[in-house]
Amino acid sequence: MIEFKHVSKVFHGQTIIDDISFVIEDGEFVVLLGESGCGKTTTLKMINKLIEPSSGTVEINGRDISGTDPIALRRRMGYVIQQIGLFPHMTVRENIEIIAKMNNRDKGRLEQNARRLMEMVNLDPDQFLDAYPSEMSGGQQQRAGVVRAFMTEPEIILMDEPFSALDPITRTQIQNALIDMQTALKRTIVFVTHDMDEAIRLADRICIMDKGKIVQFDTPENILKYPANEFVRNFIGPKRIWTSPEYIRTRDIMISDPVCCHPKLPAFKCIELMGRKRVDTLMVTDQYKRIYGVLFAESLIGIQDLKKPAEELMERQFTSVPPDSSIVDLLTLFDEKHLSTLPVVDSQGIIEGLITRSTLVNTLSRQFIQEKKGA
Repeated sequence: MIEFKHVSKVFHGQTIIDDISFVIEDGEFVVLLGESGCGKTTTLKMINKLIEPSSGTVEINGRDISGTDPIALRRRMGYVIQQIGLFPHMTVRENIEIIAKMNNRDKGRLEQNARRLMEMVNLDPDQFLDAYPSEMSGGQQQRAGVVRAFMTEPEIILMDEPFSALDPITRTQIQNALIDMQTALKRTIVFVTHDMDEAIRLADRICIMDKGKIVQFDTPENILKYPANEFVRNFIGPKRIWTSPEYIRTRDIMISDPVCCHPKLPAFKCIELMGRKRVDTLMVTDQYKRIYGVLFAESLIGIQDLKKPAEELMERQFTSVPPDSSIVDLLTLFDEKHLSTLPVVDSQGIIEGLITRSTLVNTLSRQFIQEKKGA
């Protein structure tokens, strides 16, 4: 665990970091995000003591690192920067094993780790382990740099805009490889970028900084949906949520008070209720909102026995979705099953809301309304 407690940094009378406090949990991927000069790289470098705080404390696993030998501290951490830093006179194997050898790691284990990690970043170990950096592309060299950071099996890996110089395709490929590595190895990663899309793609949580202060520290989903202030709102942009539709949840767009009726409600009362509420569908539920079926207006057309209860007219087999499903899931269901309505039901069978085709159309149209307003 990494913890900053009221940390500030002053350079030549100018406050670069202004009384920041936060905690990064073990195995968490946190992205420090902000404009140039906001203090994100300074914050990163205080974790491995490349920069010392002017006040406050930085703790790792509950211990203040101010008295820790910086060389010993750095050997326990992985570090990846934009300038890859592979030694040109060494092979890839020698480059990625150099710190691990300083830490007296077993030779057999080094070989095993090297091959496994190379495969995880899509570098053929038979082809590249004994190659020199000059024989590799920039993207391949950066992959080797990522492998080197993981080779010592560190608890913490620091990454300072490592992919910013790469072309978009290579960048996406290495991001995917990093996601796979983190899923498998669960290191604590602190990653600096100024790219919001990269942050959303990689992070468990994002720390947005401005002028040395933390303005919001939250999950990508919450930052996209609930920006803390105008700075964050402008930084992420009004349409950013539409580039990550998986964060638009059913609960965000559903009709939260669908029209319901009791299973024993007679047909003529159901017709009256539909007319009064101007709906063509009723959710058939008990007094605890537990859903039993869906009653469509079509089932009431031409009915002879107007006293027949809703439970005898409703559809007992119906498709539903949980509240945390994404808009992508909804679109797929509506398309594949040709639905007109979709009850939102929790794990206990309680109805929480309703999605209709109109709901989806209205939601999807917002991105174009926002685009027009921003024009």
